[in-house]
Amino acid sequence: MVLEHYIADLLYRYNCVVVPGFGAFLAERTSARINDTTNTFFAPSKFIAFNEQLSTNDGLLVSYIAETEKDSYENTLLKIQAIAKEWKGLLKKEEKLNLQNIGLLWTNHEGRVQFQPSQEVNYLTSSFGLASFNSIPVTREVLKEEVVAMEEKIPFTISPERREANSIRPYLKYAAIFLLALSTGLTGYHLYKDGILTNKVARQDAQQQVTKQIQEATFFDTSPLELPTVNVNAVSASAPVRGAGIHHIVAGAFRIKGNADRKIQSLKDQGYNAAYFGTNAYGLHMVTYDRHDNAEDALIALREIKRSQSPDAWLLSEK
Repeated sequence: MVLEHYIADLLYRYNCVVVPGFGAFLAERTSARINDTTNTFFAPSKFIAFNEQLSTNDGLLVSYIAETEKDSYENTLLKIQAIAKEWKGLLKKEEKLNLQNIGLLWTNHEGRVQFQPSQEVNYLTSSFGLASFNSIPVTREVLKEEVVAMEEKIPFTISPERREANSIRPYLKYAAIFLLALSTGLTGYHLYKDGILTNKVARQDAQQQVTKQIQEATFFDTSPLELPTVNVNAVSASAPVRGAGIHHIVAGAFRIKGNADRKIQSLKDQGYNAAYFGTNAYGLHMVTYDRHDNAEDALIALREIKRSQSPDAWLLSEK
């Protein structure tokens, strides 16, 4: 009977296998681990220990062997006790007892039994197929230390002045952006303000021009006010006597009477027989260059005035 084989079989399923009269082999689950010295990776397993104090028969090992070898319980127990007595004799002689796939037993100088478990078999069934292996150590930290050492030895090409300049550069960038935005806003404001002033001046000039044209209105069509023929009786009572002439060369029509008087004096200074004709249906004071009895003479004079004085002059004929 090879007793250690049966002990190993039971260690796969149980955490305590007692050898009657010798001691108990205990199995405790351990997590995966790495041996830092050998760089060996160990999968989760059962850690085997030995306790010589637990030597009372619990029936597990005896029943298993009796059933396996088809022998009686009592006979199997006697065989196990005989093997246990032999093992104890070897240990008392200070010889080492090597149990295959379980471990190594021996006694120290104090007579106490020592046990070193075997690493060849993993009794944890959930780790079946996960064998131990050696791995190459990771040198990440070593390479980092080498790089740091190289950086300390290699001189930097960037001077402290350059680093200070680089540290100030972001502030200069933000200042440039701020100044650009400020200048753009001021430019837009000035353009907007100038546009408002320009529009205001243009409106004032236009208003003055309209007022001037109203005050010194000149009608260009031969019948601008739909008055091709003016009845003398329709003239204002304050109009002067116009004499015998019936064809009048009109110089202009003015809203303000004083402007009409100044225009008459100006034309007289130029040698024209200027006169005040009266007011029309729109309340404008009309001024004439001259008047003629003959229509042909009036047209000749009108063409000359248009050429030399004002192209806006026109002919007004009375019935």
